[in-house]
Amino acid sequence: MKRGRIMKKIFALLASLTALILEILPYGAVCNFATPPGEPPLRLTYSYFSLTPFGYANFAPFIVAILTCALVVLGILYLFVGKRMRMPVLCVSAAASLLSLAPLLLGVTYYPAVGSLITLALIGTTVCVLLDKKKSGEKICQKIPYIYAVPESTI
Repeated sequence: MKRGRIMKKIFALLASLTALILEILPYGAVCNFATPPGEPPLRLTYSYFSLTPFGYANFAPFIVAILTCALVVLGILYLFVGKRMRMPVLCVSAAASLLSLAPLLLGVTYYPAVGSLITLALIGTTVCVLLDKKKSGEKICQKIPYIYAVPESTI
């Protein structure tokens, strides 16, 4: 039982590291530039850490890169600390997974194959941490605070 939980934590960390390595490569973020009439648009790819796509209003890759760096640090803490780090790892990996799909809002041409591999690695991290949570019997939304209504007399 304990060995399986450690393997899930190691897999989650390896998936995060895989996403980080793919983000460092200069093939993840895409910018399409206009060309003279009659020629196809110029398609250039950049690293997720490059600020060039960020400057051309493709914000998601840089934000995903920052979240992935935080996810790797949290994944290392999750490996050693354990139970207390599950919720932060789950939240950051889920947010990074969803944001990695944001270039699709600009069009399919802005989402390269490396971007889909990054998304799959981040989803793998999320699923692995989620399965570890369910296996341990802990409720998934146990630590999400309740929203209380403010009495009208205080407004």
